[in-house]
Amino acid sequence: MKLKPSSFSGSCVSFLLQVMTSSSENWTVTIPVRHLVATVGGHTELSCQLSPPQSAERMEVRWFRGDNSKLVHLYRDGHEVNGEAAPEYVNCTEFVNEAIRQGKVTLKLHNISVSDDGSYQCSFKGSGINDVASMNLSIAALGLETQIHVQAPGTEGLTVDYNSGGWFPKPQMECRDGRGEIVPHLSKSYSQNGARLFHMKMTLVLRNQSWGNMTCYIRNPLTGEEKRTKIILADDLFCPDHIWMTFSVLLLFVMLFLAIVLLCCQCFTNGDNCCNQCGVTKRISLKVMCKSHGVFRQSCTTFVNECQS
Repeated sequence: MKLKPSSFSGSCVSFLLQVMTSSSENWTVTIPVRHLVATVGGHTELSCQLSPPQSAERMEVRWFRGDNSKLVHLYRDGHEVNGEAAPEYVNCTEFVNEAIRQGKVTLKLHNISVSDDGSYQCSFKGSGINDVASMNLSIAALGLETQIHVQAPGTEGLTVDYNSGGWFPKPQMECRDGRGEIVPHLSKSYSQNGARLFHMKMTLVLRNQSWGNMTCYIRNPLTGEEKRTKIILADDLFCPDHIWMTFSVLLLFVMLFLAIVLLCCQCFTNGDNCCNQCGVTKRISLKVMCKSHGVFRQSCTTFVNECQS
C-alpha cells in the first residue's frame, strides 16, 4: 500500500519534531559550583556550560540576579551587548568565552561589594535550547583594625571597650581568660554603615585581677577567619587603694587649712572672745590699734587690760 504524499510529508514532519523535541529536552545548563564566596574589594567568577557540550557562539547567554530584576551581562549572536546591564555592573564585568565552542562561558565580577550578595542565574537560549541554572554568591569582609579603650576604675570595676568595624556578615565576638573561660560582657551592639559593613562594640566590666590577662576573638561566621587581640592589664588597675589614700590625705589637709582660716576670721571679727582664741598675737594687735585712735584711747586701753587679765 502506497502512502499519499500528504500523509508521508506529515509523518516526516511529525518525526522530525519529535526528534528535535527529545534532543532539546536533553540539553541542560549546568554550573560547576552552586555556592561561591567572595571578599569585598576582590573578584569572583560565575561559570556555566551546556551539557552535553555544544557551541554557544550564536546563542544568547545572559546573567541576571535571582529575582530577574537586574541584568548583569548579556552576550548575543557572537558579541557582547552593552548598555542593557544594570548601572552598578557597568565596567565591573568581564566576559570570558575561550571555551564557548564547547558551550562553556564565564563572567568575572570585579570590585565586589556587599550589594553583590545574593543569587544569580545563567541562561542559554537558541538552537532549540532554552534553559537556566542558578548559583548563590556570598560576600565576606574580614574587618579592619581593632581598637581597645580602657577606662579608669570606677565603683563597678575596670571598664574595657572593644571596637571593630568593616565586617560582613555580622561577626561573632568573645573574650576568654588565661584558663580559657569566657569573660562575661556587660553589653554588645552592632551597627552598619552606608556600605552595609558591620561595626561591633563590646563592653566588659572587670571587677578583680583574675580577669587581667585576656584574649578577645572576633570571627567571620561565613569563612571562619578570625582576629585575636591579647589584653594584659596591670594589677595596679584593680587595686586603687593608693589612689584613695592619696585623695584622703589631700582632703584632710584641705579641711585643716579651711578650719584654720575660719578660726582666724572669727577671731578678728568677734569682740571680747578674741583674747582667749588668738592669744599674744591678738593682744599686740589691740595695743597697736589703741595707740593709733587718739580720742578712744581710754576705752581701748581698758579693753586691752580686760583681755590681759
